[in-house]
Amino acid sequence: MNLAQNLDQAIKRIEQARIAYSRHHIVKIVAVSKYSSSDAIQTLYECGQRAFGENRVQDLAQKSELLGDLPLEWHFIGTLQSNKINALLSLKPALMHSLHSLELAKELHKRLESRNQTLPALLQINSAKEESKSGVEPQKAVETYHKILEEFPQIKLQGVMTIGAHVEDRAIIQKSFETTQVIFEQLKPHGAEILSMGMSGDFELAIACGSNLVRLGSTLFKA
Repeated sequence: MNLAQNLDQAIKRIEQARIAYSRHHIVKIVAVSKYSSSDAIQTLYECGQRAFGENRVQDLAQKSELLGDLPLEWHFIGTLQSNKINALLSLKPALMHSLHSLELAKELHKRLESRNQTLPALLQINSAKEESKSGVEPQKAVETYHKILEEFPQIKLQGVMTIGAHVEDRAIIQKSFETTQVIFEQLKPHGAEILSMGMSGDFELAIACGSNLVRLGSTLFKA
């Protein structure tokens, strides 16, 4: 597994997509390390990668402890179950990408308040309207974002996240990204800075739709 080569190639592809969108556009990579060893994470760190994302709280706990000597930026990108909230908050992730409902925001806020703690987060939008995905419906996203800002101040909303439509048709995937970009543009005057869209199979398309944070797993960790 040539991780250095994988990262170089990913950066080149991101650069091409970024420049085609706008020379002033900046795109951040979060390396999705859910199927990877701590050794692989350390190797990517040595190549210059700093932000890593985990889907499961227990994996995040284990890897962040094993690699505690490295100044890594840990992101939580999975669906959070209410019985894992305390465990996640103890880990103090740099960013939670998957705040998918008002109910979860309410529960998180309650625990954050009791700990006198804040949590940077992204509102997850189900822009593809797929039953298999978590997230706020697009038509309710702006209202939900404002409600969280007003009612749950311990949650520090930074922007929005979506997962592209799970189909082969690129036009449908693009539509799901464009739907989220429109919502993001409406929220920018209210402090939204991060538009997290795009994974290994569709990150160039996501960047063409304005994404400034991509979540790459197999692209970086492939053999």
